[in-house]
Amino acid sequence: MEWRDDAIVLSARRHGDSGRIAKLLTREHGQHAGLVRGRGAGPAIQPGTLVDARWRARLSDHLGAFALEITGHVAAVVLDDPQRLAALSSACAITEAALPERAPYPAVYEGLAAMLSLLGGEVWDAAYVRWEIGLLGALGFGLDLTRCAVTGEPSRPNDRLAYVSPRTGRAVSLSAGEPYRERLLSLPGFLIGEGDGSGTEVLSGLLLTGHFLDRLAFGQAHRTCPPARQRYIEAYRRMVTSSGSLPAS
Repeated sequence: MEWRDDAIVLSARRHGDSGRIAKLLTREHGQHAGLVRGRGAGPAIQPGTLVDARWRARLSDHLGAFALEITGHVAAVVLDDPQRLAALSSACAITEAALPERAPYPAVYEGLAAMLSLLGGEVWDAAYVRWEIGLLGALGFGLDLTRCAVTGEPSRPNDRLAYVSPRTGRAVSLSAGEPYRERLLSLPGFLIGEGDGSGTEVLSGLLLTGHFLDRLAFGQAHRTCPPARQRYIEAYRRMVTSSGSLPAS
């Protein structure tokens, strides 16, 4: 058995003296594990690395072995930025934990590749939140942020979409949600094209997506979100707090 595919390294663990078991997200073959041999393989199997992967095995249900050729090294771009590096680690960990093995999710591959390509840019943090929303949608837990669940109306200047139902994932307008705001999730404006994507808004977005990741993507399988995501949120919160965009409390 043999195939070749574009892939993103999600994780790797040691195997024996000179090998590693790598988990990749491939474009056409889904999340796939394989053995990478050789002491010099380390740089090729760092999380977030884009590779040209060749997999070989005697039978289709065997672990098999990878031959990897680096095509892009995202970690090198963000290595000196703790928040961006934490976002990279979080995205890879969530993808690995959320997807079944060997099930094709080409939209998830494309979404992760796009988000990683933006990690070195100015809107990397907002792109990360949008990536989590896209992942939820690909897993069958899409959020509806286009119109109010109560009135059926889109966002308006005098009655914008401001909340999200924690149960249905549907947006709720300011007027319709006001009596129940304590029970609703905040909808940051940048997700509907009305905000500035500030650190405070991004944090609200992370709380929003985190609720549905915990409740649906992982909770329904009686699992928890990977610790790497919480480490990212904590690192991002420290950055926002130190910049003065968020009260320290």
